[in-house]
Amino acid sequence: MNRGYHGPMKLIRFGERGSEKPGVLIDGTRRDLSGEFRDWDGDFLAGKGVESLRDVLRKRSAESFPVIAESARWAAPVARPRKIVCIGLNYHDHARESGMEIPKEPILFMKATNTVVGPNDHLVIPRRSGKTDWEVELGVVVGKEARYLGSQDAAASCVAGLCISHDVSEREFQLERGGQWSKGKSCDTFNPLGPWLATADEVPKIMSAGMKLWVNGQLRQNGNTATMIFGPEYLIHYISQFMTLEPGDLISTGTPPGVGLGMKPPQYLRVGDVVELEIDGLGRQRQVCVSA
Repeated sequence: MNRGYHGPMKLIRFGERGSEKPGVLIDGTRRDLSGEFRDWDGDFLAGKGVESLRDVLRKRSAESFPVIAESARWAAPVARPRKIVCIGLNYHDHARESGMEIPKEPILFMKATNTVVGPNDHLVIPRRSGKTDWEVELGVVVGKEARYLGSQDAAASCVAGLCISHDVSEREFQLERGGQWSKGKSCDTFNPLGPWLATADEVPKIMSAGMKLWVNGQLRQNGNTATMIFGPEYLIHYISQFMTLEPGDLISTGTPPGVGLGMKPPQYLRVGDVVELEIDGLGRQRQVCVSA
């Protein structure tokens, strides 16, 4: 009898920064896969790594892999991507909250890749910041090269997995300091990711998933992916007409209403604040705000 694991997969990484190792989450327990794989990165995804991982798990029982200590840091579930493509105003209700028209095409902007940190790492408030804001988002990790895709069906096969992506933003840097949005999006720690990367079969109802974010225990965002304007497959197809998406790249697909900028009066994060966020089927993050 084959006692191996045959269910959906949740990929995790663990360990201190710069020394992260790959693992999986099975039945609520983190298991160390570093004896079988080097890392969950672009090379792993490009080389049909997910299929290889599935084969390994089917052949061996979960108990044969070491348990990761509870004290071990949760790292971002995939290694630093080559690029992060973000989508602006991609929720009907968030566009209305912002007093802006529904986009006719996706609004694309880039975010520095060194913003990616673990889901429970500290969130660093930048120097001279007075308007650091929160944004819970669905993150899509690309599993294979996407270039001039011919259809959304072709785009679906390019999805490696889904995760929570916290698109932290400094609104003064973003909107009041000239130029494009990069200054307000690319500060250190401004993209907590995870806790896990779920394969597509793990979250079959992702386009009707609840999304919530709390600041100091107060619910600020309470949305649903059902109000997304452009879905993940459309976005991959669309983006591929302008740039090549590579394995391991991250697409952060936009945020529902309830951001600090949209409150009356606006409210922003301060040192000592605690931010918690979750998406149905994709787990929960928690960050404490600290000073740069």
